[in-house]
Amino acid sequence: MNKTILSIRIFFLIFSLLGCALLSYVTEDWNLLPVLFVGMSVAALVILTDIMLRGFSLRGLSAITFGLAVGGLIAYLISSSPLFEPLETDPDLAEMIFLSRLALYIISMYLATVVALRGKDEFNLVIPYVRFSAQNVESALVVVDTSALIDGRIAAICESRWFGYSLLIPRFVLDELQAVADSSDTARKEKGRKGLDVLNRIRKMKHVDLRIHESDVPDRKAVDSKLVYLAESLKAKLLTTDYNLAKLAEFHQIEWLNITSLVKALNQEVSVGTRVNVELVRPGKDSGQAIGYLPDGSMLVVNNGRKFIGHEIRVEVDSVVPSSGGKMVFATHYPDITSDS
Repeated sequence: MNKTILSIRIFFLIFSLLGCALLSYVTEDWNLLPVLFVGMSVAALVILTDIMLRGFSLRGLSAITFGLAVGGLIAYLISSSPLFEPLETDPDLAEMIFLSRLALYIISMYLATVVALRGKDEFNLVIPYVRFSAQNVESALVVVDTSALIDGRIAAICESRWFGYSLLIPRFVLDELQAVADSSDTARKEKGRKGLDVLNRIRKMKHVDLRIHESDVPDRKAVDSKLVYLAESLKAKLLTTDYNLAKLAEFHQIEWLNITSLVKALNQEVSVGTRVNVELVRPGKDSGQAIGYLPDGSMLVVNNGRKFIGHEIRVEVDSVVPSSGGKMVFATHYPDITSDS
């Protein structure tokens, strides 16, 4: 994008230079150097204005256009109303009437433009059906589905400030989440409420750019199809924990973010001698053993740990044995273990 804009600016300068040279050639009374100086100064001023307007979006421009049009219409209606008729009969007041109407146009257009800019988050002319928060529209977007909100780990990831995307939550996802929360099934109701709690938790994070897609996707009935269509339309990624939705996104060549894969990538690699914290949840088969689980789901068998069941302790890994379910880790609790060596 930056290279494209730079090329356009260079082309504009060259075009302005050629235009000034042609103008001085056609007009015999104009010298070449003064014309080139004035023309290139104007071109440089235009480019400087372009640089100063960096970050000013089409949505802001559409809001200004709308405000100017509404303000001009209001001023026209007022100036054409009977309010000015008694004054128009007096020729001595013609100049005052002109200045009054000019001031009316300026004030009306200014106020209408300011109101339109302040409410541009509700102004959907350039990007129909989408309402963004007042952020840079060029930032990377990720569409969030219901499963990611119910999963809940997205909130912790956002709190860590490592998540560099703007979160876009469609209205139909919110509706689905609300329907799950209102379900008569207790388990579904708990999931729905958890998803709503996670969403409210994210909304309170001031550093997170949370955006809402306000309207439905036309000609799409299934939520998964709507998500894929929306992500494809907005050139966004898809954040989900739903395996089937992820495969559907891959089929449509849409990149998707897997929270489970991220968590696995961040899990500590255990080997002989590694010291980890683990919560012991139940007794083991042999005397004195207790069972806990690592963050990736691997079973951890702790020797001398039965009396610590229900507590989190620090242990040292003795061996790692591959199993059909992944791996089984054996460790021993030593009372003198307090920190990594």
